[in-house]
Amino acid sequence: MPELRYLTAGESHGQCLIGILEGLPAGLKISPDAINADLSRRQKGHGRGGRMKIESDEVEILSGIRKGESIGSPLALHVPNKDFKIDELPPVTRPRPGHADLAGIIKYARADARDILERASARETTMRVAIGSVCKLLLKQIGVDIVGHIVSLGSVTATVGGLSLEQIRERSEASDVRCADNDASPKMIAEIDKAKEAGDTLGGVFEVVASGVPVGLGSHAQWDRKLDALLCRAIVSIQAIKGAEVGMGFEAARQFGSEVHDEILLDDKGNIVRGRNNAGGFEGGMTNGQWVVVRGAMKPISTLRKPLRSVDVQTKEEVKAAFERSDVCAAPAAAVIGEAVVAFELARAILDKFGGDSVGELKRNVESFRQHSSLTVGQNE
Repeated sequence: MPELRYLTAGESHGQCLIGILEGLPAGLKISPDAINADLSRRQKGHGRGGRMKIESDEVEILSGIRKGESIGSPLALHVPNKDFKIDELPPVTRPRPGHADLAGIIKYARADARDILERASARETTMRVAIGSVCKLLLKQIGVDIVGHIVSLGSVTATVGGLSLEQIRERSEASDVRCADNDASPKMIAEIDKAKEAGDTLGGVFEVVASGVPVGLGSHAQWDRKLDALLCRAIVSIQAIKGAEVGMGFEAARQFGSEVHDEILLDDKGNIVRGRNNAGGFEGGMTNGQWVVVRGAMKPISTLRKPLRSVDVQTKEEVKAAFERSDVCAAPAAAVIGEAVVAFELARAILDKFGGDSVGELKRNVESFRQHSSLTVGQNE
């Protein structure tokens, strides 16, 4: 079967957003309601801007499905923009520091940064969330579950150690900043309000956790087959993300090896287990049976109500940067987008290892591997 892959198209204030997902097995039940639920989650969060009050994203499935099931052909998804006015918008000649504006107009020889920012906008992630939602439906068929949540925002850090995946989901979904720490959540909201009052913006760090991931996805054999590297690439591809880490990440460089590496143990049933998961579910670029844990660091949004200095590219005068309607903080939304891109990469890796032109065939292949692999690896709870 073909490799799972996708393309998106569309601009922030264009007519619509389009996505094509190819390589999806036949027989997957796909409900627009499930996709729309994730699209709604992406639009929520304290600190979001006025655009979220205009758009109420709903997906239309144009092809690749019949009677509610995938049929093996490319899946085409469509989300209309209610705020469709791209040809009516004024030109942007004052590039914003931190945005794609200036580099883009130089690269593509454009006089108007509008030609760049409309596609560079995080509005594009609407379709990535839709595609990721479909991938989550596929992963659920083989027992893989994914949750994204905020672990720090501004100067506030959450504590979520010891929580189950379901507890993280329930608490983060109930939080206006998608944070599973009930004590940290109101402090994060206060940080956002402080930034808004100052005409500034705020970033944060999100974490995506996946349970039930089979052992052996990815490979040590070549650099471009290491799944942890592919996940980091996917995370950093999200707009405004400036860093990614797996497991302990950068903290591992500040500790001794005895404090970092996850000992290999046996439980009372003879299963191989780990006492901890500092590696974030990866060793040698391959999944090791533990929870997959990856994080993304989102910088503060580059559009400021009190703009930074810039240069008008037409007049060559020093000016204040342009202001476009924007969010104060979009980190809670980035956690949902993180879920989506991780779901896609895991789904692609699973199909690469186990194959299957139908969901039934894929499930049989995965189950057979789990039953007949030479060693049984227990997942952490």
